[in-house]
Amino acid sequence: MRDLLARHGWRAVNLDCTIVAERPKIAPHVPAMRAAIGETLGLAGDRIGLKATTNEGIGSIGREEGIAAMAAWR
Repeated sequence: MRDLLARHGWRAVNLDCTIVAERPKIAPHVPAMRAAIGETLGLAGDRIGLKATTNEGIGSIGREEGIAAMAAWR
């Protein structure tokens, strides 16, 4: 991913990610996920915001049929 961004003259300096899922609990995995994302994008872990929320039992995510993720970077 870092190479793709660089080819277009871009680089990520901050990343904010939200994962929407009923299960599994994300909190125990956050450090490893931050490390993997950081390695992929060439970012320090403190430049990556990673949080999770549930869909309160609503829709396909709430029925545990899927997981959604949203990210914003600059």
